[in-house]
Amino acid sequence: MGETDRNSPIGVFDSGVGGLTVVKELMEQLPNERIIYYGDTARVPYGNKSRETVIRYSREIADFLCEQNVKAIVVACNTASALALDELNKSVDVPIIGVVKPGARAAADVSRKGKIGVIATRATVNSGIYEAYLKGKRPEIEVFAKACPLFVPLVEEGLTDDPITDSIIHMYLDELLEKGIDSLVLGCTHYPLLKDSIARAVGKDVTLVNPAYETARSFKALLEEKGLLCESGSRSGNEFYVSDSPDQFRNFAGNVLSISIGAEDVKVKAFAG
Repeated sequence: MGETDRNSPIGVFDSGVGGLTVVKELMEQLPNERIIYYGDTARVPYGNKSRETVIRYSREIADFLCEQNVKAIVVACNTASALALDELNKSVDVPIIGVVKPGARAAADVSRKGKIGVIATRATVNSGIYEAYLKGKRPEIEVFAKACPLFVPLVEEGLTDDPITDSIIHMYLDELLEKGIDSLVLGCTHYPLLKDSIARAVGKDVTLVNPAYETARSFKALLEEKGLLCESGSRSGNEFYVSDSPDQFRNFAGNVLSISIGAEDVKVKAFAG
């Protein structure tokens, strides 16, 4: 691959709409960058799929983004970051970053008592990747991980502020609170969309860690290090692709990003299989 153009777009992908929380942070921290986003809405969620399947899906999307001549990629999905990032690093020719390491690093920094909760998909929890990173930074840390498989469909259905959601949050998180956690990693990019409800459930003594924010900071540093920061630009060139339900995505994206996403801005790209 030849020299990468710093004015090329950046690629971002997720299993669905959750990665828009990362896009929102990227837009705020890197306002000159043009973004190409892919949400795999036909195959969401990734959290209950096998490692091999998640790797295959991630490779397909990364290849698609590279066809759009992106200069770097953010894997805005904790499950794909946990299961596929190492494989993507071997096959993708542009710099690539996931959301797990930045979130783990921030949690280790903010935890006072060293008791950290991690909520994520089953695949991310079973991978043990957050615990490995956290203990690598602070060996004395206790990590209490909890799979919350109902959170993603609740977000995808737009039930971010609903009594049903509040009940399910307590069902999952009361157990972690009994462990005495002082910080909680929102270990799926869908989960910041439930942040207000989660914050009410855990109370003010538990610090919420949003890997989307931390990932945008780390990605900015990566672009600076590689000499790939775009010095001027317009976010009007952003493009959004989904594998299914573009109308639903368009409405959701407009709410998350606080901008109007027009019909021509959301395109459908499907994969075989």
